[in-house]
Amino acid sequence: MTPTIADLVRVFSRIGLLSFGGPAAQISLMHQELVERRPWLDEQTYLRALSLCMLLPGPEAMQLATYAGWRLRGVSGGLIAGTLFVLPGAMVIAILVALYAAYGDLPLVQAGFLGVKATVIVIVLQAVRTLWGKALTDAWHWAVAALAFMAIFLLNLPFPLIILVAAIWGYVKFDGKAEIVYRPPAPEASGIFQTAALWLVLWLGPLMALTLSGQKLLSDLGWFFARLAVVTFGGAYAVLAYLSQTVVDKYQWITTDQMIDALGLAETTPGPLILVTQFVAMLAGQISGGASLAIAAGLVALWATFVPCFLWIFLAAPHLDQLAARPRLSAALRGITAAVVGVILNLSVWFGLNVLFQDIPELVWGPFTIPWPDLASLNPTALVLTVLAGVLIFKFKFGMVTALAIMTGIGLGLHFL
Repeated sequence: MTPTIADLVRVFSRIGLLSFGGPAAQISLMHQELVERRPWLDEQTYLRALSLCMLLPGPEAMQLATYAGWRLRGVSGGLIAGTLFVLPGAMVIAILVALYAAYGDLPLVQAGFLGVKATVIVIVLQAVRTLWGKALTDAWHWAVAALAFMAIFLLNLPFPLIILVAAIWGYVKFDGKAEIVYRPPAPEASGIFQTAALWLVLWLGPLMALTLSGQKLLSDLGWFFARLAVVTFGGAYAVLAYLSQTVVDKYQWITTDQMIDALGLAETTPGPLILVTQFVAMLAGQISGGASLAIAAGLVALWATFVPCFLWIFLAAPHLDQLAARPRLSAALRGITAAVVGVILNLSVWFGLNVLFQDIPELVWGPFTIPWPDLASLNPTALVLTVLAGVLIFKFKFGMVTALAIMTGIGLGLHFL
């Protein structure tokens, strides 16, 4: 059944508005809407598309929506589905940035955000626990995760390098024993170069124009988020350490506390969590040049982050069946996923240290740089809030949005007490 454009807009608007809870919930929602409720996609096509999106950089749920739209109505359908998946969350983020810039420094608001920060620590730990159950299936995968953690935590190696090494390890380590039960014919390559050229120009052309125009902040934001879009394997949590490392330490666009607040607020919005890049960009623009620069920075971040998702899908979608039959690609992905566990664990430790302690000097031992918190600077309120957040999420199984709301209220209550 081929839906009309109006049907496509209606259904993907609904998906975009209801896509809370991270990629797992979003993928489940799309399955209900596109496979169970409507005969738009069959089960095998949906699963093969999901496998493809997990192999590509970028938010897999947004790319799955784009693929579904492409499958149903061609390029126009892909553009509609992908855009509507992101648009509601982007609009909410823009409102949150304006409110945060206006009121974020108030003591009462900061007290509420302490509850948010404590919850973020637990949310990221939950992501680690969920992922390691699926990704670390043998001793080799555990070793890759441990090495990835040490590489980023102790050596500050760049995230793209860690991902590249893990992918090569997975590709080389593949033993060739996987059974391939589906052998599709080789696809025709006609149009692939035209598609690549068109979308590369659409994606990078505006960034080049910003560079030539001398808009340094917007240019730096655009090129950084474009690089980030290429290495966003394993979901937003995987690149948050790299994102934080760059925007806080290298460029100093925002502070560590603002970065953690950005993630907490992004967790409460529909759409992909990588929309945190829009929050970071808009906040940097607001600090540097006010509301107009914030809006421009947000648009640049959205463009640099999400246009490549259309590039990957429109290039790969016609070759989905052929790609799905290449087990070495899946083996490379498993290597990346194992490394991502270690990278996300580093993110949780980094968040925890910065929320719980005021002073975190570094110990240098040979090539290693070890963050070593001053125990006297422990914030007991933050510790209590983190424990409470852990109880809500791990023991009582509260969802992210509910837990964030409750912990914000508790933070405000402790402020009044």
